[in-house]
Amino acid sequence: MKAYVFPGQGSQFPGMGKELYGSNKRAKSLFKKANEILGFNITKVMFSGSADDLKATAVTQPAVFLHSVITATCMDDFAPEMTAGHSLGEFSALVAAGALDFEDGLRLVAVRADAMQQACEAVPGTMAAVMGLDFKTIEEICSGIDGVVVPANYNSPGQLVISGENEAIDLACAKLKEAGAKRALKLPVGGAFHSPLMAPAAERLAGAIGRTFFHEPFCPVYQNVDALPTMDPAKIRENLLKQLTSPVRWAQTVENMIADGATSFTEVGPGKVLAGLIKKIAPEGAIEIESVG
Repeated sequence: MKAYVFPGQGSQFPGMGKELYGSNKRAKSLFKKANEILGFNITKVMFSGSADDLKATAVTQPAVFLHSVITATCMDDFAPEMTAGHSLGEFSALVAAGALDFEDGLRLVAVRADAMQQACEAVPGTMAAVMGLDFKTIEEICSGIDGVVVPANYNSPGQLVISGENEAIDLACAKLKEAGAKRALKLPVGGAFHSPLMAPAAERLAGAIGRTFFHEPFCPVYQNVDALPTMDPAKIRENLLKQLTSPVRWAQTVENMIADGATSFTEVGPGKVLAGLIKKIAPEGAIEIESVG
């Protein structure tokens, strides 16, 4: 079975989408529509902006979404039998599977990005990457710390990102190193994504999700919150809202997709981060993995 996966925030790069815009009429039309929907010229930032210009959450998230979804739309052989996305990428996966219209997906991403940016400014927090320690040990150490610090991204065996309050993250990093972690490094991010500190953003996103129509997708979508497939619009809506304050169970998602019959993974969008993670998760040589975009 063919699985298509979509990257999240952090995979952006200067010039993203410019070549596609210039070579494909369908892509050009969608990019122009995106400028109208967002109310600012995001294509100018994507095509001509610097790396710093692309870092702002309100720009990054729509930019990555657009690059991913428009790339998929313009692929002649795009035929997913299952989809998934990492964090923001889940919105791309839902559009690719037909659960969300392009316009509605972009509007939700714009609300999500703005809400997350405001939450970051209102409640300071950060994230840290932990390498070389099993998930259970990390979970136990985080649960024993006074303050908000939780697992945020289960990326691959031996690689987990934690999220929370600044002081709690510092304390967790020290304890994790003592417990044998090869690395426990704070990341250059603007806030504590996928943690309880994102609750204000979830409240804002709830209204937008409630006003949005979700179709039944034409193939299963594996969602971040539970790593399980669903084609139920009500369940998709519920999980999408929980995602902001819950961990991204990416390693578990890929394992479940393989168990359910995935024989190939195609990463669609900027970068090759997910392809690299899948290589660490999948049995060596058993799965075809490629990146497009």
